[in-house]
Amino acid sequence: MDSLKISSGDTLRASIVLPASKSISGRALIINALSGSQILPENLSDSDDTKAMLRGLTLPLEGESEGVCPVIDIGAAGTAMRFLTAYLSVTPGTYLLTGTERMRHRPIGILVDALRQLGADITYEGEEGFPPLRIVGSKALSGGSLSVPGNVSSQFISALLMIAPTLRHGLRLTLTGIIASRPYLDMTIGMMREYGAQVEWRSDCAIEVKPGPYLCRPYHIESDWSAASYWYEMVALSPDADAEVTLAGLHRDSLQGDSRIWQIFSQLGVSTTFVDEQTVRLKRSPRRAHHLELDLIGQPDLAQTLIVCCAMLGVTFRLSGLASLKIKETNRTAALQTELRKLGIDIKEEGESTVCWDASRCEAEDSPAFDTYEDHRMAMSLAPVCLRSARTIQINNPQVVSKSYPAYWQDLRKAGFKVDYEE
Repeated sequence: MDSLKISSGDTLRASIVLPASKSISGRALIINALSGSQILPENLSDSDDTKAMLRGLTLPLEGESEGVCPVIDIGAAGTAMRFLTAYLSVTPGTYLLTGTERMRHRPIGILVDALRQLGADITYEGEEGFPPLRIVGSKALSGGSLSVPGNVSSQFISALLMIAPTLRHGLRLTLTGIIASRPYLDMTIGMMREYGAQVEWRSDCAIEVKPGPYLCRPYHIESDWSAASYWYEMVALSPDADAEVTLAGLHRDSLQGDSRIWQIFSQLGVSTTFVDEQTVRLKRSPRRAHHLELDLIGQPDLAQTLIVCCAMLGVTFRLSGLASLKIKETNRTAALQTELRKLGIDIKEEGESTVCWDASRCEAEDSPAFDTYEDHRMAMSLAPVCLRSARTIQINNPQVVSKSYPAYWQDLRKAGFKVDYEE
């Protein structure tokens, strides 16, 4: 499909079963494979990223049986690229790991350099520092002590941590400078422990992982708090004062850093009730801040939701800790600036890591058609704009939601939105 037209109804009432967390799914698949288990974790995400990870874990087995070097194409799945680079380094065989054109321009040199220091055999097939990669895996990597910058993608660090128990001497990892997305590291560490790994923060910047096998165990994956953020945005933007959405599968004590969303949206007019251990109910609240100031270094995936929502509510903001937005599926900061200008909203950058809005306006387009930049979060964060528009809005290339939330448009229909596809 090339685009869709979307408009909202007068009321917002919905009970939604959210997709499973792709962050937890990716980590569970890697750790489960390293444990030697033949049984997959339960309730895996149906996202493109998870499917790419499954392909990447299956092809090495097929290549080994057929005596060939498998080419593993993970498409646009950045998580799969990072996690599989580390996983394949400790998996005997020779592999070619590649992806989309955009993926071949997303840097991976810091992870490759770190793995090489641990004994990995990895070479670049194209431009230095970027995929595709030729990896010769071995179970004999030494491990030891390693230092990496703390402000790189947490997926680089998580990739190193997850293979650490398989290294002969384990891993003593020191993170230098500011540590970005620490909640994702805590998620990785928590899941490693659930699979029997001995891993500890030794200080604010040092992690130690002892050598030893992972346990084979059943594992059930919870729903995705990142996906929940778009429903919080819808409740906040809905003209329905009695808007109510129930979301299933969410844990209050979640390992996901994005579970912070319920606390953030309490400042944007949405109250959260934890109905039971796995269900939350969202309702409108009369309290709303006039200005939002947050450090999102631990939750960068919430940035698009919050920026669009605040702008549509007229809430000024200053969101810091967002340097990583430039190396996501697209340069998310630049993409948001371009798309919000279509609505007459002029957001700004401050330095490398802060996005702000002081209520500045520019000339709006009469009938904006939003581009999605091959980025699922652009599509999902912009769709609720229709709740504040008297017109039907257009989303181009809406199929990008399959990266993390394949049923997003169907769920919007369930909630009373009118969604029409166009070729």
